[in-house]
Amino acid sequence: MARLCVTLLTFCLMLCIVVQSQSKTKDMCIYQGDEDIHSFYQGGDVVLGGLFPLHSSPIALISSFRTKPKPTEYKFFTSRALRWMQTMIFAVEEINQQQDLLPNLSLGYHIRDSCDDIPVSVKRSLLLVNGQPERGREGQDCQDTQKQPSPVIVGDAASGISMTVLRTLGSFKIPLVSYFASCSCLSNKREFPAFMRTMPSDVFQIKALVKLVHYFQWTWVGVIGVNNDYARFAIQLFLKESERFNICPAYVHFYPVAPIKDAVEELVNILKASSATVIINFSVESYLHSILMECRRQNVTHLQWIASEAWATSQGLWEDFSDLLKGTLGFAIRRADIPNLGSYLKTVNVPVAQTFHFRSEFWEETFHCRIKGSLNTHVHGEDAQNWPPCNGSESLDDVYTTYSDVSQLRVSYNVYKAVYLIAHALHVMSTCIPGKGPFQNGTCGSLNPILPWQLLYYMKRTHFRTLGEEVRFDDNGDPIASYDLMNWQRGSDGSLQLVKLGFYDASLEEDKDLIIDEPIIMWHRGEKAPESLCSKSCLPGSRKARQKGKPICCFDCIPCAEGEISNQTDSIDCLTCSKETWPNQAQDQCIPKTLEFLSFQEPLGIVLWSVSALGAFTTLAVLGVFTKYRKTPVIRGNNMELSFLLLFFLCACFLIGLTFIGKPTDWLCRIRYPAFGISFALCISCILAKTVVVLMAFRATLPGSDVMKWFGPAQQRSSVILCTCVQALICIIWLTTKPPFASHNTKFMSATLIVECTVGSEVGFWCVLGYIGFLACLCFLLAFLARKLPDNFNEAKFITFSMLIFFAVWITFIPVYVSTRGKYTVAVHVFAILASAFGLLLCIFAPKCYIVLLKPEKNDKRSMMKK
Repeated sequence: MARLCVTLLTFCLMLCIVVQSQSKTKDMCIYQGDEDIHSFYQGGDVVLGGLFPLHSSPIALISSFRTKPKPTEYKFFTSRALRWMQTMIFAVEEINQQQDLLPNLSLGYHIRDSCDDIPVSVKRSLLLVNGQPERGREGQDCQDTQKQPSPVIVGDAASGISMTVLRTLGSFKIPLVSYFASCSCLSNKREFPAFMRTMPSDVFQIKALVKLVHYFQWTWVGVIGVNNDYARFAIQLFLKESERFNICPAYVHFYPVAPIKDAVEELVNILKASSATVIINFSVESYLHSILMECRRQNVTHLQWIASEAWATSQGLWEDFSDLLKGTLGFAIRRADIPNLGSYLKTVNVPVAQTFHFRSEFWEETFHCRIKGSLNTHVHGEDAQNWPPCNGSESLDDVYTTYSDVSQLRVSYNVYKAVYLIAHALHVMSTCIPGKGPFQNGTCGSLNPILPWQLLYYMKRTHFRTLGEEVRFDDNGDPIASYDLMNWQRGSDGSLQLVKLGFYDASLEEDKDLIIDEPIIMWHRGEKAPESLCSKSCLPGSRKARQKGKPICCFDCIPCAEGEISNQTDSIDCLTCSKETWPNQAQDQCIPKTLEFLSFQEPLGIVLWSVSALGAFTTLAVLGVFTKYRKTPVIRGNNMELSFLLLFFLCACFLIGLTFIGKPTDWLCRIRYPAFGISFALCISCILAKTVVVLMAFRATLPGSDVMKWFGPAQQRSSVILCTCVQALICIIWLTTKPPFASHNTKFMSATLIVECTVGSEVGFWCVLGYIGFLACLCFLLAFLARKLPDNFNEAKFITFSMLIFFAVWITFIPVYVSTRGKYTVAVHVFAILASAFGLLLCIFAPKCYIVLLKPEKNDKRSMMKK
């Protein structure tokens, strides 16, 4: 609708120009529409145009066009906009009094009310750039105008209105310098080549807001805005920028410029139903009244409001909604103290107000009285008709008004800079030396008349210093962004205190551009920042898992798997600890693993080394018995020399078990396996020799047999050495090719790091065991054949039993050894050594000890020879 109105107005304007240019005989002006006499005008060599939203919120009126349409009426008069307008007048008058700036040119102004309404703004911007002819006489000469055309306009406040005005005036390259339009869309120089502003672009405001939300760890926020270009572009930028910090919108809602009851109720219902406690609103203050009233009616009082710069310092909302807006945070544009502006604003009194429409309206609404002969035609409030006459004693010093409050000069300061921007551009233009100008053939810009496109060229290249600030513009005509972070706090008298908490400066490094003094913040509720989360943060030791069908901010917290940690809040993935480390109990850091090995101090180790010591002691005890009774028939009749060797080697087997206990080292690993293999090879070799002796002894008793001379003591010792040498050769080959070594076993996911002896060559290890098994099988076979030989103390049957126990132990050992790990593998190995050694010791020597110690009467030759 707005674009249609602009198009029609532009068409009418161009039609008038075409008609007048083609009429050579009738050079007369015809004024279209109603006479628009409400404006501030002061003549000068250059007249600056100005558009300010002195009124807002138009009252909808549908015309039938059967009668002349009535002028649009507006709900609110904005005294803050009146201050902006007065600031422009003040700046113009200040410049005219200076001798070093525009000494040969005087500035004037032509200011009109844009009413924050697109059709009105377009119409009045055309009046500013074309001038306005005197009303009345038919045949008025077109050159005889009452108000001089403006080559440049300071305005407007709203981004949407500025865009519409630019689309109308842009074809003529007439500059528009906005003091409050922040939409990033206006930085598009292809679409808006004649636009400049002293207000930072929303691109920087959005970055500041996103960083503010991220600073307080709010990841679930509501985003609302009025349905216009400013809010649409701002919210679009916010949603895009927030993705960098994983901030999710709980909802995004646009409400109409003139919200009706149903629209307001729908919005508040959304606010009420959402779990988000932080809400960001992009609009100006006039659109918030009805929303806040509905929030109060529905008792939606828990929200932490975040204000866009458009209402971050709006004191008008505080008077009616301080209970809802206490603690509000928002970024406000840079403020300044303009010398003498406060006293200038207060020069308004009844005589001054009586001379002008807008001042009259402000005075009457401030003091609720009627000025005699007032020019004010706007009446706000039901009781306005009953106001008493003003007595002339009213003073702005006696009341607080937004108009005269100069403590937060932010937009006013932007207006001030806009006027000085134009003045400095005109100054450079006026001091140009012919032949050295920037235009064709070195010409300078025209001063009479001033061509807007030439003035725009100078404005884009102007930089100046005012009130201690260096004012510069980028290629898009945007100033360097700097914002103050404001907090709405209640003063001791109940008034609004806008407390500066910090700032955002886009010119600083990214990690230093936002500074916040958090301890002085007054929150809406409580002393701490509210939480606004879809899901609470995942603590270290867990990771986030997205909830299906929901935004990224909604997730479940899953504990890290075994062997993994997360050391940050809201980790997306868990990290796997290295092979030498393991998570602590909280699973937030990796700590060195506990070394695991079979130690002498732990219960299992104590049992094993105790049993080893017992076995060795028992073997030595048996050896002592055999030594003491070595001359008795039982001892002498069972190959005493091999028995002594066997007892000595069995003692070594028991002691070899101790090498498997304790922390493994490379040398210990290289000793234990060969020692184990050789010691058992010696034992089995001795038993094998004893078995052969038994068989040979039986054959020797046969008539004519001389077999024993072939297997006498020397041959027996040689057979033991020969069988053991084979095992020794296997061990030497093993140690020289791929020896055992100590290693840390990291194959198993556990909190312990297994220190073990790696066999090096698996072939070598199993060859050692296989050779022992081969000797045992050979021994068992011979003993089995000799088990029934007619000897009362036949040793073969005891050897048979011992070999059966030996086989049972080591056959059981193999699957258990393969299936266990860590120190238990070592324990199984030691147990197999001890069990097999005890089996040999008991089966072979226990019967002899029994006879020697308990049945000495049987320890004689006669008993030995019985069958």
